[in-house]
Amino acid sequence: MERENQFVGQSGAFLDAVERASRAAPMRRPVLVVGERGTGKELIAERLHRLSTRWDEPLVIMNCAALPETLVEAELFGHEAGSFTGATRTREGKFEEADRGTLFLDELATLSMGAQERLLRAVEYGEVTRIGSNRPISVDVRIVAATNENLPRLAAEGRFRADLLDRLSFEVITLPPLRVREGDVLVLADYFGRRMAAEIGWDRWPGFADHVRRELDEYSWPGNVRELRNVIERAVYRWDEWGEPISHVQFDPFDSPWVPQGEASHQRSEEAPRAAPRAASGPDYAAIEDLRDAVDGYERAIIEHHLGANRWNQRQTAKALGLTYDQLRHCIKKHGLTADD
Repeated sequence: MERENQFVGQSGAFLDAVERASRAAPMRRPVLVVGERGTGKELIAERLHRLSTRWDEPLVIMNCAALPETLVEAELFGHEAGSFTGATRTREGKFEEADRGTLFLDELATLSMGAQERLLRAVEYGEVTRIGSNRPISVDVRIVAATNENLPRLAAEGRFRADLLDRLSFEVITLPPLRVREGDVLVLADYFGRRMAAEIGWDRWPGFADHVRRELDEYSWPGNVRELRNVIERAVYRWDEWGEPISHVQFDPFDSPWVPQGEASHQRSEEAPRAAPRAASGPDYAAIEDLRDAVDGYERAIIEHHLGANRWNQRQTAKALGLTYDQLRHCIKKHGLTADD
């Protein structure tokens, strides 16, 4: 599958961020990329590298949050054999690997103050010193760093070095969250949908039903483009009515009627489906002793009625009741309903 390095979008906020990255790319100065998770910070770092004069040199990526604090400095600056327990051989750090190229430091705000101090020296003097050595090594590295934190606030609180922030912020590119990228959600949805359809062998792209397009456009997307991609790809590969527009998406992959809820709900799930109360002229509220029984009974009766009216077409029934397809399926299973009913 092709690497996801395509910039897809048409909103002004998105195009402005991409343009700023393009303008900053030829510079040798550090760039700080700021944005929520899933907004594409690593893609911007790749663009900065590919459009720079260093495009044919290494692009080295390090997630600063992926390692224990005790190993981050060794990973960044390297270490000599015997410099600490487990250091059985000399090892180059990320700075040396990225020499003449670009070093992308993701999750920058998670660096310890000690690592920040060493990073400051590397940025300022172009030198690194391996752990366990006193010999500085000259490196020519262009730094691109990324974070989803408010670094000026952290610096004001003494939790991030202000002098390091000054040196890394020659240019700051702030990526807009998907929820403010007007018009981009549906453009991206079609892009990811078409690509997933081709991957699983569909001969054509049926698109999304109108109500699904509205749902996609109105959702807040806390996980931004990464979340959107997952939602769309999941919807496409689950869709079994080939040739028909996709009419169902699941935003939360953990949304299931079988999610464990504790011992009490487990016991209730094993109970037999409850029958609807019989009341020809409406419910007798005074006779109701168990609210749950009554509610479950009326729920069963309503679902039975609409399933019959729609000839057991579950998607039409779900739409008529204002439910998702998965929610209706849960109700059918809960009440033990079948077409024979």
